[in-house]
Amino acid sequence: MEEYIAFDSRKRYTLAEREDVRTSRSLLRLLDFVEAEIAAHKKRLMALARRTPDRERLMSLPGVAEILSAVIALEVGDIARFADAERLASYAGTTPRVHASGDKTRYGRTRPDANRYLKWAFVEAANSVALNHRRCPNRHVSALYMRLRQRKGHAKAVGAVARHLAGATYYVLSQQEPYRDPALGRTRKAQARLRHEPTSGSATECGAPSGQIHAPSRAKR
Repeated sequence: MEEYIAFDSRKRYTLAEREDVRTSRSLLRLLDFVEAEIAAHKKRLMALARRTPDRERLMSLPGVAEILSAVIALEVGDIARFADAERLASYAGTTPRVHASGDKTRYGRTRPDANRYLKWAFVEAANSVALNHRRCPNRHVSALYMRLRQRKGHAKAVGAVARHLAGATYYVLSQQEPYRDPALGRTRKAQARLRHEPTSGSATECGAPSGQIHAPSRAKR
């Protein structure tokens, strides 16, 4: 016969169920501690990463907020060292290898010999776009993600968005202008509509909150 123990006046719990409740509460306390530590570390990072005009412009990119803008700005450095947007995208590891033979051209995986920190930042921003594409369907990056996901799957769609963001970074930094969404044109009215789209707590419109950011794997150059 299974042993019961009184947990409250309305329901009896078995000893096993009581242990499950204790374990759940313990895990919730641990989660609260971890979240508090993350918030404290983020506060320290924000204090160390001084906001600059370049970082402000980078934060106009879809999916880029405080942390990613700091990573991109520090890893890119002087934008003048890149001849064009394609060079920056290649340095960031967001362009695929090209295999050409005769009249056939095949695109392979992205290059492994790239700046992994920069690649992580653009892929993380692209994942933020993927996460929020239904909330912001009018964005160029959302349409790009949805179109390619239907044809080639999530991974390749995220890669394409990351390449777009890498190229856009070159123009944002070289021209010293905020990101302008190609789908909405350059009119002030269209940009105002973009700014009034719903937010999810990040510094950029329709971006993912900081809690969505994951540490890069194999953070070696």
